[in-house]
Amino acid sequence: MLDIAAELHRWCAEGRDFAVATVVSVGGSAPRLPGAALAVDAEGTAVGSVSGGCVEGAVYELCQEALRTGESVRETFGYSDEDAFAVGLTCGGVIDVLVSPVRAADRELRPVFAAAASAAAGGRTTALARIVDGPPELLGRALLVGPDGGWDGTLGGHPELDRTAAAEARALLDAGRTATVEIGAEGSRCGRPVTLLAESSVPPPRMIVFGAVDFASALVRIGKFLNYHVTVCDARPVFATELRFPDADEVVVDWPHRYLDRTEVDGRTVLCVLTHDPKFDVPLLERALLLPVAYVGAMGSARTHRDRLRRLREAGVGEPELARLRSPIGLDLGARTPEETALSIAGEIVANRRGGSGAPLTGARSPIHHDTRAPSDRIGSVA
Repeated sequence: MLDIAAELHRWCAEGRDFAVATVVSVGGSAPRLPGAALAVDAEGTAVGSVSGGCVEGAVYELCQEALRTGESVRETFGYSDEDAFAVGLTCGGVIDVLVSPVRAADRELRPVFAAAASAAAGGRTTALARIVDGPPELLGRALLVGPDGGWDGTLGGHPELDRTAAAEARALLDAGRTATVEIGAEGSRCGRPVTLLAESSVPPPRMIVFGAVDFASALVRIGKFLNYHVTVCDARPVFATELRFPDADEVVVDWPHRYLDRTEVDGRTVLCVLTHDPKFDVPLLERALLLPVAYVGAMGSARTHRDRLRRLREAGVGEPELARLRSPIGLDLGARTPEETALSIAGEIVANRRGGSGAPLTGARSPIHHDTRAPSDRIGSVA
């Protein structure tokens, strides 16, 4: 639901009644991930998507029905080729959708949804935890969980249920993940099970581009397109200017390794080293390859790469760390221009994030939508 938070925030402010359909579980080659949502207001206006078009009409009708009845409902949509007019996913996947009415007269659920939409639209860190499977009387109940573990709202069950759900949601929020977990309806790991969907809303991930070169300008633009918070860093003030990089969120004049030492990074951060100058690269990569970031790539020819590896080994960087380095940076697209090179780099970043191979899909026998979940996530949860 938080993927359409800006529009829902406006609807709440205007006092509109609406229903939200949220993908809560996926299987096979499903087009959208858990958390994807479609909302329909009382006037029939719709925003968002749960399937890329395959079952939107049926889900739209479920939303209108939920507004009429005031009850949440969970529905499964799978694949069927028996009837050309049947409702189903043409991609062959399966999705479960939870539809919940959010009406202005509801004094319990409405304030939670309104606060969640406001926080997500404002870029604040928050998690929305909802019961998506379990006793009918609890279906659709929600908590708003903050980064400190505090919560607003109630799931309406056993007193310990709220506490346990908030703790689970906070753990996912710390990792910036949206996932489902199973807990007991009494707040323990035993007893009647309920399935909780925790949607995390966190600030955009960071892309730090080291080297204020021509290629950096194109990479900044595509980084913003991919919803990264983009920083350009270079030690040379004549090149590192906001005039040269108007699309960057910030431009920093500093030695790359010194800036990396003092800035905050996390498991979603991508570091793109475009300087291809040993005096900048080596001290920077010594540090970068030890950090728990998502991606470290460095520009340069194959010859530059071999020389860079030699210098890093001499500096004491170990083989496990060197194995993390994507160099030469990017996918083999035959790129020549800065824009083509930026596309090559962005393609590798997305493939690394989503578990893709970077190979053409034509003739491929593997699924288009990769399952990048950790093994532990596959038992009673989806990521």
